[in-house]
Amino acid sequence: MTEEPRLSAREMIEQLEPALSRARRVRAVISLLSGLSGTAFVTALWGGEPGPLPGRTQLMFALLSVICLAWASYGGWLLMRRVPLFATDRVVAAWIALVASLATTAVLTVLAVRRGTGLGPVLAVGGLFVTAALVLAVRAHAHRAALLRRARELAAGRTYPPTSHTSGN
Repeated sequence: MTEEPRLSAREMIEQLEPALSRARRVRAVISLLSGLSGTAFVTALWGGEPGPLPGRTQLMFALLSVICLAWASYGGWLLMRRVPLFATDRVVAAWIALVASLATTAVLTVLAVRRGTGLGPVLAVGGLFVTAALVLAVRAHAHRAALLRRARELAAGRTYPPTSHTSGN
């Protein structure tokens, strides 16, 4: 009598789906290429200026470059991972979006206050982006928690009726 060794839930999932879905790979490539092209564009604009730039302008160029590099790094990281991520990729993307929107809104708010221009539009648009990113972050964390809870249930050997929600990995 030969019995196969009992696999954990993670090992079973890795055997069933050893690579990310086509949609996730496409999103990763888009993120990588967008981040790289954005970085190239911003640094070309920054370096192509004929004279020295004010500190605030340099700060914005640096901030935009860092945001573009973060998205490029995210896309590269996602492409390098060849196993299901239990929605970790969604959590990382949501945090990048939240940090980027908060940083951009903060810098633009400071600039609007220093110039004495309309603070209302900056806060309205910035608040909209921050709120959207925060909602995405909360949803991503909840989705990841549900997937991890289900993996623990499967690892413990409990059987529950399948849910209608799939991870999309």
